[in-house]
Amino acid sequence: MGYSARYHAASLAAIFLALAIGILIGSEFGGDVLSNTKQDLEQSLTSDLDNARSDIRDLNQDLEWSDNFGNRAYPLLTGSRLQGERIGLVSFGELPSGITKSVETALQPTGANLVAVGAVRQPPSVERPGRLLRGDGKPAKGSRDELLEKYGFTVGRQMVNGGRVLRATGSDLMSQSSGRFGNLDGLVFFRADLSDLEPEEKAESELFDQAIIKGAESTRAKLVGVEQVSTDPSSIDFFSDNQVSSVDNIEQPAGKVSLVFALGGAEGSFGVKEGADRVLPELLIPVRPGGPGQQSAGKQG
Repeated sequence: MGYSARYHAASLAAIFLALAIGILIGSEFGGDVLSNTKQDLEQSLTSDLDNARSDIRDLNQDLEWSDNFGNRAYPLLTGSRLQGERIGLVSFGELPSGITKSVETALQPTGANLVAVGAVRQPPSVERPGRLLRGDGKPAKGSRDELLEKYGFTVGRQMVNGGRVLRATGSDLMSQSSGRFGNLDGLVFFRADLSDLEPEEKAESELFDQAIIKGAESTRAKLVGVEQVSTDPSSIDFFSDNQVSSVDNIEQPAGKVSLVFALGGAEGSFGVKEGADRVLPELLIPVRPGGPGQQSAGKQG
């Protein structure tokens, strides 16, 4: 869990040391002094390389032990904590398969079900949704930004509760989807890299994404933003700015624990990256007063 940065640093050191040794071995120095210096440096670098490789082996062993412990302890920490709850997963942009797999794995022992998965197009389109917002086929009034906000808020709310606009515009809204949104107890968000978008498209996407989150926040569903340790750029600040709890190491056992407890009501930024409040939420506090599954977002509107 906490070894990723150290592992990569040791790996890079080993690579550079090996490169230096190769350069020295392939070089021809003139004179006894240079030859002796070359031999001494080769011996020193070889020793450093051996030490770096030993450190990597030790870190890998520690990481394996940590993951084994986490995977064994995980079901005990999360078993039946979200019994019967319906969870959705929404990506702003392309959804990596690793994110879906991690969320599915996290929910397995909890009793919850991942019932809907979708990837929202970036940048968004508002031409058809602008007509459907009114419900009478006529174009909705307002600037493009206003329509984006109205439409985003509407579909964000209907992702949780269900509704006409989301059903009618789902194929335009999402580049891929499975399952059925509506009557959800929790919604997990992932945000893809938007750096390839033009500045205007990026601004519209951010406005739209924020509107979707606000719409979902207007329900009683629990919202959590997730990403992997390797996700770059990170979206943790984006989720924090929008008052959404987040997990930055969803592929790790600790990240899966954090996701489950965040879906149960724990608030904060959890994980191992800079900006995280702490690695894990408080595990000794009950997930929800009155027991899991007592608050159904869909049933309470």
